[in-house]
Amino acid sequence: MAQFTKLTSRVMPLPVNDIDTDQIIPAQFLKVTDKNGLADALFFNWRYNDDKSLKEDFVLNKSESKGKQILLAGDNFGCGSSREHAPWALTSYGFRAVISTSFADIFRNNALKNGLLPIIVDEETHKMLFDLVEEVPNVELSVDLESQTLSFDGGSVRFPIDSFNKTCLLNGVDELGYIMSFEKQIAEFEARI
Repeated sequence: MAQFTKLTSRVMPLPVNDIDTDQIIPAQFLKVTDKNGLADALFFNWRYNDDKSLKEDFVLNKSESKGKQILLAGDNFGCGSSREHAPWALTSYGFRAVISTSFADIFRNNALKNGLLPIIVDEETHKMLFDLVEEVPNVELSVDLESQTLSFDGGSVRFPIDSFNKTCLLNGVDELGYIMSFEKQIAEFEARI
């Protein structure tokens, strides 16, 4: 898993509430067991016409969206079924953080386990960020995981994250990697019993 410490990026706005995991990655793409090719399947039904040509008006398909690593989404992002492929598709596309007022618990946990930082902000900040991105399309936001702050033009806010997931992201390890970091202590304990 990629280490997450600080990130400064332009923002991709997707002001849609209740985006479920089937919209993030449709079921026909769940047959794979790795992340290869999932970037192309991200928001597939929203990005492509029936003939597989790009819908030019969808935000991911616009040339100015390339390289943006922060997704600013509507409320209740990642609801629906529990598919780990959703954060796989988002990270494969290049997103490192998603900002919303709330996340479905299963999506949030899957995101954290895959190096994608779900940032929860209050409704007032959420609206202000959408207004800011509309006024200044190339505005950059900065995320500092250590201090748990999201900084923007004119201010910053703190966001919540539990200490275990914060530690894992800062060190670039998943749950198993975290346990393996105690391999010496585990071996010493096993030798004593």
